[in-house]
Amino acid sequence: YLKAFTQRHACKEFDSSKIIPDDEFEYILEAARMSPSSLGLEPWHFLVVQNKNLRAKLLPFTWGGVKQIPTASHFIIALSRTNYDMEYPSEYIEEKLFRRRNLPKDIEEKFREGLTNFQSTQHKMTENPRYIDDWAGKQTYIALGNMMNAAALIGIDSCPIEGFDKDSLINILKSDFHIDTKIFTPAYMLAFGYRKADPKHKKMRSDISEIVQWFK
Repeated sequence: YLKAFTQRHACKEFDSSKIIPDDEFEYILEAARMSPSSLGLEPWHFLVVQNKNLRAKLLPFTWGGVKQIPTASHFIIALSRTNYDMEYPSEYIEEKLFRRRNLPKDIEEKFREGLTNFQSTQHKMTENPRYIDDWAGKQTYIALGNMMNAAALIGIDSCPIEGFDKDSLINILKSDFHIDTKIFTPAYMLAFGYRKADPKHKKMRSDISEIVQWFK
């Protein structure tokens, strides 16, 4: 596992002649699907963009993916659910947490009370819609890490991309992908493939003593 971490890097350009086998990419997507999320709400949605014309429309405002978008074997736009779905009460939460689980009434009421307290009092998310969006986005990033790590374990390279103009991407999502941006907002992009060349620089990380404190 650590060896795969050491070999993994943010690949800036892929070998466009090499395509990830279907079963291996399904394995990567399964790592996303099985990722944990707060309260099990799974606030994510993944667009796998293989269409070259659609990819080309992303290039003018995705400065972080100039080489990755055209050369990646597979390319994902990850969306997270907005406060429209993620602020309790909502139809999405009702379906995800209560209708599917068919909890005993007393347990369900305690769950509802706890969820209200969690969002509004303990974390003060309801003070600003952006707080709920950020909370959902954090969950979506768990899937990002799991997809990248799953890929690294089977020798597939990746690159997470946040270098894009969000407003421009939202417009494209509405016009070309027919996404309801009241419900979903872009979180990140993620490119997969096989590196064209090895990285020029050694991986740099802080010493463990710089990032960890023990309290015994």
